[in-house]
Amino acid sequence: MTDRIPMTRPGYDKLIKELEYLKTTKRREIAADIAKARAFGDLKENAEYDAAKNNQAMNEKRIADAEEKLAHVQIIDESKIAKDQILIGATAKLKDLKNGEELDYTIVAQDEANFDEGKISVTSPIAKGLLGLKEGETAEIKIPAGTLKYKVLKITR
Repeated sequence: MTDRIPMTRPGYDKLIKELEYLKTTKRREIAADIAKARAFGDLKENAEYDAAKNNQAMNEKRIADAEEKLAHVQIIDESKIAKDQILIGATAKLKDLKNGEELDYTIVAQDEANFDEGKISVTSPIAKGLLGLKEGETAEIKIPAGTLKYKVLKITR
């Protein structure tokens, strides 16, 4: 992985916080679970010990993944991004031209995406169809379930 990973400042801060949690609190919790499981005796047939060791391995993998991402992060300088276009970091208020519903999507880096919060990955079909649009413009976006038709009502940062 040598490519730069674009990320907003809030996404970067969240990743730093998660890494700190995994390296401190989570590691201590897992160490305590391992010690508790060892007290049960024979490690060969100790399901609690095996589960704790698996948790430890998964936590270390998450730490390594987060550190790898942080090594390649490129924080997006929002002051240098056009404010009148839908680009990464922008929130777009859209009108669904099929049903009249209004919705908000924030375009974020892949690691920051959370559909329940209206944050969609810059690599998603919807985001790709919206990138570069300005207020008043419309988009027809092909997705596996059909075609979406949106009109851009407002762009904010």
